[in-house]
Amino acid sequence: MQITANMVKELRERSGAGMMECKKALTELNGDIEGAMEHLRKTGLAKADKKADRVAAEGRVFFAQDGGKAVLVEVNSETDFVAKDDNFVAYGDAVAAAALASGAADIDALKAASMANGSVEEGRAALIAKVGENVQLRRMIRVETGNTVVGYIHGGRIGVLVELAGGDEELARGIAMHVAAMSPPYNKASDVPADFIAKEKEIELAKMSEKDRAKPAEILEKIISGKTSKIVNENTLYGQPYVLNTDMTVEATLKAAGADVVRFERLVVGEGIEKVEEDYAAEVAKAMQV
Repeated sequence: MQITANMVKELRERSGAGMMECKKALTELNGDIEGAMEHLRKTGLAKADKKADRVAAEGRVFFAQDGGKAVLVEVNSETDFVAKDDNFVAYGDAVAAAALASGAADIDALKAASMANGSVEEGRAALIAKVGENVQLRRMIRVETGNTVVGYIHGGRIGVLVELAGGDEELARGIAMHVAAMSPPYNKASDVPADFIAKEKEIELAKMSEKDRAKPAEILEKIISGKTSKIVNENTLYGQPYVLNTDMTVEATLKAAGADVVRFERLVVGEGIEKVEEDYAAEVAKAMQV
């Protein structure tokens, strides 16, 4: 059967695969577009399996929201170049939408969620075949509440969700920007673990001179507690100076608005992934010797 340009065009638009791959698939399947589609999806999965062990520490954080329901999803690639690719961005946006619509609460459930042309996992395999890099769905965060929820994406690489009781969206967005910029480990002083405080007290005591350590116990405790309180403030959202008005703390800003941060979540692309530093000059030299 003759493979026409229109047939190749249709398959390419439906599959997203390259022109030569589409023509080859149609030729092998005697012009059967549906069969060629299935063939391309299967070969895409095979390519995905081969690339699965390659480190994917770049990528983007994607966001979707519908009222009090919101999700953040981290999708990883091997290079920043692919993370900026239109196909990658379109896939990430579709994944976030699927996460929101499906109610998926974790990555495994998200992979099985439906998209326009199959499941999220099938879409991932197809994207790998298209961009030639390992692509992974690494983390997702879901919030469902009757409170105000705001999502903020900074540079595609930092994603924040803030749930705010009281206040308004403008304040919630400002708090989300603060969280993106300052990365507080904890929300309030009451959220700081006791062992963290105990360790900081131990450190502050060790830093003191012998003369200071010889002071009466109650005075020594007051000095150390003061120093530890400062450290706690530095490590909590409520204790930090508000980035949009550094004359006030976040706590004071929230109090003035009659608001309370119920929770915040922050995702940073590649956080915790050990990146492989490659020596491209050595790699090229090695290839030239083959």
